[in-house]
Amino acid sequence: MCRENKESNNLFYTCSLIEHIARKTKNTRKDTVNMLTDKNIEKIYELADVYHCENIDKVTDEFIEKVNMQNGGFDNIGLCKYIVPNYWDIGRVYSRLITRIANEQNKNIIETLFEVYDSWITEYIDDYNTNMYYSNPDYIFESYKTGMLIGE
Repeated sequence: MCRENKESNNLFYTCSLIEHIARKTKNTRKDTVNMLTDKNIEKIYELADVYHCENIDKVTDEFIEKVNMQNGGFDNIGLCKYIVPNYWDIGRVYSRLITRIANEQNKNIIETLFEVYDSWITEYIDDYNTNMYYSNPDYIFESYKTGMLIGE
């Protein structure tokens, strides 16, 4: 049986909350992460087990208000022609990728989180009209490492 450790669960919740905030404010994931700042992302990560016990809408609203996040014009939900993955699904995609990169490069999780969300791959993961978000985690990881989608 595979069990995830506290750090993995915290990262999963952090990435899912980022996704939830981005959807609510219609900001790109990159912009959302940068508006939240490393201080707030670290707080979310460290207290994820506490925040997870609260309603995610409440936690989302608290962080939007805390950083005075303005609404953007990125609506990947509205543009989706197919079934929209939930924010937990996307949180899982990002958390797996971040964990693999951090482990391989022996880097800090929060630093790696910013690196991934600031990278080219978010454009593909956040386009729900493609198959990227439900692709094999190994494919996403290897594509990230090579700097482009493998096979394209």
